[in-house]
Amino acid sequence: MSNCAHDEIVRKMMAGGARLIQLRDKDASAKEILQAAIACLKVTRAAGATLIINDRVDVALTSNADGVHLGQEDLGVEEAREILGDDKIIGISTHTIDQFLAAMETSANYIAVGPVYPTASKENPAPVVGLDLVREARKISDRPIVAIGGITPERAREVIDAGADSVAVISSLYPYTEIRDFTTRPDITGRVRAFIDAKKD
Repeated sequence: MSNCAHDEIVRKMMAGGARLIQLRDKDASAKEILQAAIACLKVTRAAGATLIINDRVDVALTSNADGVHLGQEDLGVEEAREILGDDKIIGISTHTIDQFLAAMETSANYIAVGPVYPTASKENPAPVVGLDLVREARKISDRPIVAIGGITPERAREVIDAGADSVAVISSLYPYTEIRDFTTRPDITGRVRAFIDAKKD
């Protein structure tokens, strides 16, 4: 979300019903993402919502964000836990059953599984895992599972039915080509509300 008002996007997401938001900006510098985190935290804290930072444990620590989301190539969960403390939320993405099993051996608060469907939000995404990995993960764990990758409001219900507790979305809120152009963003509030409604159905 470089070159756009992150905190304004967060406000619109919360207006649609989002209560846990991940700040993810792969193109931003450490200084830029820290400034964005501080601005977004003012919005989420005022509304009682939760903000976690993608990848950047240092930014999560410095901004006093609510937690961090880690990828397979990022700092390990236990290393992040040692830095952030027991009261912070730590999530991790997994793309295979072996990675999921390994994540279960950590103190991760939730485990993300995917990509469930083809996704445009990553340049080199992991292979699509489909709903089967979500179902398999649900069978072996009662830890919160977040489904990621190519999820639309139309697909959200089947993902929840497969065993996911929640879904993480990027492309469905704004097409990948629009992420860096805040002026042409679509109706984020309406799109978030569509996901909330789909989960309730």
